[in-house]
Amino acid sequence: MSELRVWAPSAKTVELVRADERTPLTRDGEHWTGPRPAVGEDYALSLDGGPPRPDPRAPWLPAGVHGFARVPELPPLTAEAPAYGLDDAIIYELHIGCFTEAGTFDGAIPELKRLAELGITHVQLMPVGAFPGRWGWGYDGVGLFAPQEAYGGPAGLRRLVDACHREGLGVLLDVVYNHLGPEGNYLRDFGPYFSWRHRTPWGEGINLDEALSDEVRAFIVDNAAMWIRDYGFDGLRLDATHALLDTNATHILEAIGEAVASAGAERGISPILIAEQLTNDPWVVRSRGDGGPGMAAQWSDDFHHALHALLSGESRGPFGDFGEMHHLARCLTAGWYFDGRHSNHYRRSFGRPYDLALGGHRIVAYNQNHDQVGNRAVGERLISLCGPERARIAAAMTLLGPGTPMLFMGEEYGATTPFQFFADFADEGLRGDVERGRRRELKEQGFGEAVPSPHDEQTYLRSKLDRREADPETEALYRDLIALRRRTPALRDGDLTAVRVEHGPRWLAMQRGDVVFGFNLGPEPVTIPTDGVPLLGDPSPELGTDRFGVWRGALSSG
Repeated sequence: MSELRVWAPSAKTVELVRADERTPLTRDGEHWTGPRPAVGEDYALSLDGGPPRPDPRAPWLPAGVHGFARVPELPPLTAEAPAYGLDDAIIYELHIGCFTEAGTFDGAIPELKRLAELGITHVQLMPVGAFPGRWGWGYDGVGLFAPQEAYGGPAGLRRLVDACHREGLGVLLDVVYNHLGPEGNYLRDFGPYFSWRHRTPWGEGINLDEALSDEVRAFIVDNAAMWIRDYGFDGLRLDATHALLDTNATHILEAIGEAVASAGAERGISPILIAEQLTNDPWVVRSRGDGGPGMAAQWSDDFHHALHALLSGESRGPFGDFGEMHHLARCLTAGWYFDGRHSNHYRRSFGRPYDLALGGHRIVAYNQNHDQVGNRAVGERLISLCGPERARIAAAMTLLGPGTPMLFMGEEYGATTPFQFFADFADEGLRGDVERGRRRELKEQGFGEAVPSPHDEQTYLRSKLDRREADPETEALYRDLIALRRRTPALRDGDLTAVRVEHGPRWLAMQRGDVVFGFNLGPEPVTIPTDGVPLLGDPSPELGTDRFGVWRGALSSG
């Protein structure tokens, strides 16, 4: 039996609680130690004779975030992970609760074969660490080491990861280290996990650089390594890394990168780390030897905003900075648009130039994701805002562009089900605060629609995918676009210096290698400057409005 080790530097006593029995733990500096409970045994911790609290590193919370922990027995991982690099990657983001009617890890398994046949290489799960209630996005998690029980707990997650590997799919996990949720958050009872000077838009910042922060950093680093080592994940997507406020010489991202690389080496893999670094700073993807933290890639909202503004015509919020074709053209050739220039939305200069030598594959490109759909008032998808023809243009632009493509669950077959914001907090005061805050924020962004209550079960149920609405034509297009990308080296190399773009006010043509992609959003037909052989879309280079084409050839001069 291994040792139970609890960090509680200010406690006078710490007891291991089993049913009605309390056993004192032994002080070891800032830690308290004792025998670890047996597999299947429920336990909690009591500080200074207080009420039972969940272990901060609880591996399983079968009774929820307020209940006793349990040590799980995990099924074996039997399949080897596929060896995909970013140049091959097609990422598919999904929410376990909404991906299938069952809303569980096991319920997702029957869909994996379809994704593999489509050409997806990596499934990316939205956060699965234990969060309060029956439904939620997962970004208010508080049990970071315990897979959500409503999804199927630790055993269910291991079965899903193993099933992905059997289908030849890599698996990425979205993790949140910049804040914790407000309900079921008992970490402050144990130690100074939270910062007194750093705050994020979602709550208190994590203590990464103040007194007693070494153990807090270890808590995060150990958690990241655990997902790779114990659950077989092939990489992580780190939420809002720009909100990881750390003044140490060794940034927490670098520490995470080293620990994850070590855990991956034990399995013979090189895990992928993707940062949601929304400051347009190429530092985050620089190698540790080149002064960066060594993330493999980062999300790019500029590509999304430029494409969305053109296709939908929206100008509220951040879309007001976009809406002209040159914005998209710059994202395709320079990595992103805001490279230090002034943003009207932020009312300040924003970003810095992307280093083209880093390659476009280090930028994850998407035409929708959980944030961009779910943080609208009623969670409309792109297809509901601009129609199926323009949604297909978005698909082709994303899958043939120089970034690493990421799809949002359901877009590959034309899903129209909304993805709305949902949560299930028990505290009435907190529920009210969340609803009022969300309405206020959306009103400031210019949304006038009624905002569904996050705590209404129907908000969650409306967000579940419905495979009955699958459009075979749309699914076939995605399959063809992915196949074209996979078999064409120039579409996978991420070489931004080789991307050639020509455009007018309402049309754009892009050449990568010997593949030309063009689309027209204008009211009149436009002739795309190519004489190539048709591959996909409209065969003629004369495109009507809301039409696109893909050709084998080159852009004509002039």
